[in-house]
Amino acid sequence: MNKLNLVILMVCTPFLANAGEASVKWLDFNDYRDVRPANESKSSYHKRIAKQFEKHIQKLMADVPAGYKLDLTFEDIDLAGDVRFNMHDIRIIKSIHFPRMKLSYTLTDKSGKVLAQADKKVIKDLSFMDRISMGRDEAFYFDKRLLKDWFDEHIDAVIPKS
Repeated sequence: MNKLNLVILMVCTPFLANAGEASVKWLDFNDYRDVRPANESKSSYHKRIAKQFEKHIQKLMADVPAGYKLDLTFEDIDLAGDVRFNMHDIRIIKSIHFPRMKLSYTLTDKSGKVLAQADKKVIKDLSFMDRISMGRDEAFYFDKRLLKDWFDEHIDAVIPKS
């Protein structure tokens, strides 16, 4: 192990030890409503979505106390925008193509008590283009913001604050 890896391990370990745990489950991406790629292969695009969303969920869980666990299944995904053919396939972001997801989830505390649960809950942001957008250049910005809004309202809100 080189020095850089050791430093990263030493810096991240205390941070991760105090974080809640998240488990993300995916269904067949071919069955999701709209996860069509623009200019990349389907499989690499689907892997990128999974990686980006899982990283985002882990980031949201970082402030949750250790011992809490979120089990999340993406039942359906309709990304913000729509893929159109215009010499090349491109994803066009317009207000009529709002982000929408269907989630099943369970949040448990340290003792295993269920704090929040839903089966096939639909979340959407009809006015996603009307809000101030800092960081819009980030991949899947509107979709991640939708997840954060859901997380703040349905997960973080039920966790007791010390």
